[in-house]
Amino acid sequence: MAEIINMPRLSDTMEEGVVAKWLVNVGDTVKEGDILAEIETDKATMEFESFHDGVLLHVGINEGETAAVDTLLAIVGEKNEDISGLLNPTANSGQLDLVDQINESENLTSNIEEEPTLKTSNSALNDSFEIITMPRLSDTMEEGTVSSWLVNVGDIVKEGDILAEIETDKATMEFESFHEGTLLYIGINVGETAKVDSLLAVIGDANSDFQIAVDNFGVNQVPSDKIEKTDVPDLISKTTDIKSELVTEPSPNNENSRVLASPLAKKIAKEKNIDINLVKGSGDNGRIVKEDVENFKPSATTTIENNTDLKISESGIESFEEIENSQMRKAIARRLKESKFSAPHYYLSVEFEMDNAIAFRNQYNSLPETKISFNDIVVKACAISLKQHPRVNSQWFEDKMRLNNHVHVGVAVGVPDGLVVPVIRFADEKSIPEIGSLVKNYASKARDKKLSPDEMQGSTFTVSNLGMFGIEEFTSIINQPNSAILSVGSIVKKPVVKEDKITIGHTMKLTLACDHRTVDGVTGSLFLQTLKGFVENPVTMLV
Repeated sequence: MAEIINMPRLSDTMEEGVVAKWLVNVGDTVKEGDILAEIETDKATMEFESFHDGVLLHVGINEGETAAVDTLLAIVGEKNEDISGLLNPTANSGQLDLVDQINESENLTSNIEEEPTLKTSNSALNDSFEIITMPRLSDTMEEGTVSSWLVNVGDIVKEGDILAEIETDKATMEFESFHEGTLLYIGINVGETAKVDSLLAVIGDANSDFQIAVDNFGVNQVPSDKIEKTDVPDLISKTTDIKSELVTEPSPNNENSRVLASPLAKKIAKEKNIDINLVKGSGDNGRIVKEDVENFKPSATTTIENNTDLKISESGIESFEEIENSQMRKAIARRLKESKFSAPHYYLSVEFEMDNAIAFRNQYNSLPETKISFNDIVVKACAISLKQHPRVNSQWFEDKMRLNNHVHVGVAVGVPDGLVVPVIRFADEKSIPEIGSLVKNYASKARDKKLSPDEMQGSTFTVSNLGMFGIEEFTSIINQPNSAILSVGSIVKKPVVKEDKITIGHTMKLTLACDHRTVDGVTGSLFLQTLKGFVENPVTMLV
């Protein structure tokens, strides 16, 4: 019997995936455990294996295509099996049909009074149009901004056509139509921000009466006296006449014209300040891909034009540039504020002597094919210390406190787009070289955006190190739901007092940020004392 395979949810925040590569073809025999495809999520590119034996009968999403979670990905079954019944579209868009909403509302109201709640009938509101709402494109998305509309009122759209580009708290994403028909109404204009589930658009038959549906949509609808009533058939007719009379050469500088490019290519172009309209695509149907942007070389004309746009500030005149906050920056601000003001932070600072640690590291690195860093020593020391101070390795809930017996240390890694925190699991059971190898591997994968969700989840404690940038001392915001985070500064060579004599030594400052709900001052101080003993005498960690 044929088995339907849908686009899997490979991370907790994944809403859609891109098929990066198919490793089998239609007609190939597959077994349980065989890798079917490589799927690119919002966090990494991951292999997806088959959970069934049989023959690959159908591929629903081609290479390079993006689809929402639970979209038909493939069908596996017996050779020559009839799957026509499975290919018939039976799934709806997930939205409750407008008629059902009205009927339900009328049924509820009829139990109280006889008068209908809406001044309409089922004959006026039928299946001739579909209400499109602002989609939730990420698990943290609360509102979205329409960056651009790729179709206009009166245009014919097909299922799968890109309607608009929507900026979320994580990225700017293309939003496609799940319906066929005419774009009858736009509820959110370019540049406007609206809550999730706000009225975005209406698609349906050209003669559909959608006015009442817009009026009764809810608090997000445009007042009826401000709705521009457009005769769609007339608009289509006028558009057709104009298109038949005029042939306009597309301008590469027209920002409103749609550019066929991958989201990654657009992102790179924006970062490099490259006009995406000037890049020639090498992908299917002229689609601009990552390599096209990276290999793009502006012509002399382009360079001259760009130079004329340079803004030069006159001497003695104040000037500034304002940059719109992206949805990602808003999300970062919101989460850091929640952590800072929901968890009562306090800070404990201590200075460690590092002479023994320096000698220990030099001896360790003298071994063949062995390289460890001071950060690796600190992570190992933290892991052992946490086993002795479980309150620092705890999590706070409103009705209970969880004391973790396992130690998973998160290590903050800076990437061009921001910050990620891969997790060293069971760090107390790993050697210092093993920890160093994992940190290097995670840092490399983070730069290539190859970290899997499992590699960034489950930390019980976090270490942040800015010492390599010459930062001697700093404080961090707790990475909730952890109870503490350790900030590691640089090693400083300076005069120190040893045995009542001033000599040259090496010191390092560390600051522990604690959640006072779980970690009291004495508890945090005792943890730092234990940590100090291990870092200042690393050989004790080998016992």
